[in-house]
Amino acid sequence: MAFTLPDLPYDYNALDAAIDAQTMEIHHTKHHQTYITKLNDAIKDSPNADKSLDELIANAGSISTAVRNNGGGHWNHSFFWEVMTGDSMGAPSGALADDIKNTFGSLEEMKAQFNNAGATRFGSGWAWLTVSPEGKLEISSTPNQDNPLMDVAEVKGTPILGLDVWEHAYYLRYQNRRPDYMQAWWDVVNWNKVEALYNQAK
Repeated sequence: MAFTLPDLPYDYNALDAAIDAQTMEIHHTKHHQTYITKLNDAIKDSPNADKSLDELIANAGSISTAVRNNGGGHWNHSFFWEVMTGDSMGAPSGALADDIKNTFGSLEEMKAQFNNAGATRFGSGWAWLTVSPEGKLEISSTPNQDNPLMDVAEVKGTPILGLDVWEHAYYLRYQNRRPDYMQAWWDVVNWNKVEALYNQAK
């Protein structure tokens, strides 16, 4: 089965508080679709053709660079669309809110550390909030289209929040101002989804 582009759970203009509609449409229909097209080409007629995306990602260290990069691009973007919403509730609640406070001191401090991870990622990559194998919240970043589920990740864990800090994710509105993009992005975080992912990971 070939991989396909997932539909967005909202309109392209739904995230305008942080990301403009043109960027969203290009990002989804061009960038994400390109990762999928190249991934399908890379696994066609290979032993990886029958593997799930999660299986490919988990074994990134032993697959081709093309499958690692494009499989990561497909997984990361599919995840990214789901952790955003035009109806953000502003802040997490319940057990996740308590864990953030206990781990980082406050929600604002968690955001500051997360933003720093994204801002200091040289070149292109992602910032992540994950639940570690030991059940602890951790912040990290990965290069290119890697993610914390990969066997090659420096910090391994289950992602519950991820931010694309490639320039194509923000350049039309923010140009080179990555920190401004990251700060605005918190206004469209889907905390309901993040909480659900947290509960699953725990």
